[in-house]
Amino acid sequence: MITTISPVSVGIGALSFDDVVAVARHNARVELSTDARTAMAESRAIVEALAADAAPHYGISTGFGALASKQIPAPRRAQLQRSLVRSHAAGSGPEVEREVIRALMLLRLATLATGRTGVRPVVAETYAAVLNAGITPVVMEYGSLGCSGDLAPLAHCALALLGEGDVRVGDVLMPASAALAAADIEPVVLQEKEGLALINGTDGMLGMLVLAITDLRALVSTADLAAAMSIEGLRGTDAVFAADIQALRPHPGQRDSAANLRAILAGSPMLSRPEGFTRVQDAYSLRCAPQVHGAVRDTIAHATTVADRELASAIDNPVITIDGRVESNGNFHGAPVGYVLDFLAIVTADLASMSERRTDRFLDVSRNHGLNAFLADDPGVDSGHMIAQYTQAGIVSELKRLAAPASVDSIPSSAMQEDHVSMGWSAARKLRRSIDGAQRVVAIEVLTAARAMDMRAPIDPSAVSAAVVAKLRESVPAPDTDRYLAPEIAAAVAAVQDGSLLATATLAVSNAGGELK
Repeated sequence: MITTISPVSVGIGALSFDDVVAVARHNARVELSTDARTAMAESRAIVEALAADAAPHYGISTGFGALASKQIPAPRRAQLQRSLVRSHAAGSGPEVEREVIRALMLLRLATLATGRTGVRPVVAETYAAVLNAGITPVVMEYGSLGCSGDLAPLAHCALALLGEGDVRVGDVLMPASAALAAADIEPVVLQEKEGLALINGTDGMLGMLVLAITDLRALVSTADLAAAMSIEGLRGTDAVFAADIQALRPHPGQRDSAANLRAILAGSPMLSRPEGFTRVQDAYSLRCAPQVHGAVRDTIAHATTVADRELASAIDNPVITIDGRVESNGNFHGAPVGYVLDFLAIVTADLASMSERRTDRFLDVSRNHGLNAFLADDPGVDSGHMIAQYTQAGIVSELKRLAAPASVDSIPSSAMQEDHVSMGWSAARKLRRSIDGAQRVVAIEVLTAARAMDMRAPIDPSAVSAAVVAKLRESVPAPDTDRYLAPEIAAAVAAVQDGSLLATATLAVSNAGGELK
């Protein structure tokens, strides 16, 4: 069944997470609201009045940054705006992912639509047309310091509106002029302030934050699933996850992760029921999963608060205030976003680190409670999942390096006018790599736990875990002698990243009358 994605209306109010994901990942169309067109026309009238004023006004009749004291005569102001965009389109390195560029463009369009930037409605209309035509400007990895906005990435997008630079339509690389002509889009001829308004925002780092939070919400629930399966496969206990015990430390995230573990483990014959002094308590990586996963959840909640505030922001410099003033400001500084991007990289690394530790327990005969060494079919002849854990370890080590914060660094720029920058774009780029790595680590844990459960037959896991193992077995065969392992890891990673394993668990819990958080 083909699902039709509703268009996203861009007006003077805030976009939602769902709006950003719909445009960035699912190619939803965008539509400018009537109130946005009205607001833009009103603020444009203010800019045009100031353009005719003999007094200098930053961004309208002056140079930029360290050149702000230079007044530009009226006949050269169109060239001023073109030159700004061309000179700032100075990125380098690998191409940035399409979904990031589309998120960035949508968020810049949303700020234009507030009427606080002073651009003509035609500029926003052209931006929307480029998005709707599936034209993706080529943006490079390096070029943003996260202050004065994501300058180079936004400038590459603005350049495409002028019919300059390179773009992609699908996978095809072509000149922007050809793409605009094919889509019957007239290139924009910039007027006062419009070049500046197109590049002076934190839209790239915010777009990546919204996408990262979306992915992490799913990943932390999948990590709860993986932990529960490991607890079963290692014949641990669920007694420590009781609601009254968890309530003694009332963090919301811990509460939700513990509830997930209880829902997944409910009725499992595979769990241990220790008596006397046998297995008094499980290792930290099992017993403390709600505390660690819950702290990840609470960090995501804090980052969501920041992202929601940013989605409600109109970031430009100078800005047109509601009462009609044109004011320079510092709202383009990326510190609020950069800090939470770094914070998320820390918790992503720790989530993966705990997952790897649970996986490692399965492979050690002194800790796996009766399973073969390395879960091998014939240990010695076979190596089982020995090297799958190496892959996890290599990724986790990389994630720890990526957890070093970008936002503590600052390199002055623009002849010391811009003497403190956020490096928020860099924080966002490394977080994307961190999330990809963590998804792979959790996928290997699920793959390993499923293998262990099958090796414990005829003891059954919980109904939820059984459903997840059955789903995984659609693409990964049951345990046997050693096979080419990389495709099986890839299949597990795909099932984590596309959400199918989590969806299977969610349905199984729902069928039992519960819900996953």
